[in-house]
Amino acid sequence: MTLLTVWPDDRPDEVTLRSEDAAEIADVLKPLDVRFERWDVAADLPEAATQEEILAAYRPQIDRIAASEGYQVVDAVRMTPSDDPEWVAEAAAARQKFLAEHTHDDDEDRFFARGAGVFYLHVGASVYAVLCEAGDLLSVPANTTHWFDMGTRPDYVSIRFFHDDGGWVGNFTGATLSSDFPDFDTLAAGR
Repeated sequence: MTLLTVWPDDRPDEVTLRSEDAAEIADVLKPLDVRFERWDVAADLPEAATQEEILAAYRPQIDRIAASEGYQVVDAVRMTPSDDPEWVAEAAAARQKFLAEHTHDDDEDRFFARGAGVFYLHVGASVYAVLCEAGDLLSVPANTTHWFDMGTRPDYVSIRFFHDDGGWVGNFTGATLSSDFPDFDTLAAGR
């Protein structure tokens, strides 16, 4: 189940809101220009689905979002756990990169077809952590300060939307705020 947790940005031990209600989560995020939607999960998608199979399974929803937001590029990215030491090192490096607070010049729309991840939005004097799971679409507006945690053992498939071929380009703030707040593993375990 999706989880929204909100804290003051200077008091990570003081939760001001915690909700698993999708309608409430959408309502809280809407004033931040953050879109949150729930889509039905494609039940017939194979565990090792190709990018083409993943995109085909969600084609009507993808086409709707691409048309309404003007996205030109859509892809699927997968993180599947492995005990291979090379994968473990690559996953740790990827996680570390996204844990740094950053912005993008473009919107960041992600749909989780499988697994989970947490987007932390630092807006005004608050931090909004959205633990997204399979079926969740979250749109982070351009220039919104945020970070992403995929956990210590990443396991997800997400569909990504881009306005151009440049893809994901982070503008890192240098702030260390992200290390003050509960991480993916803590939030996921605490539900």
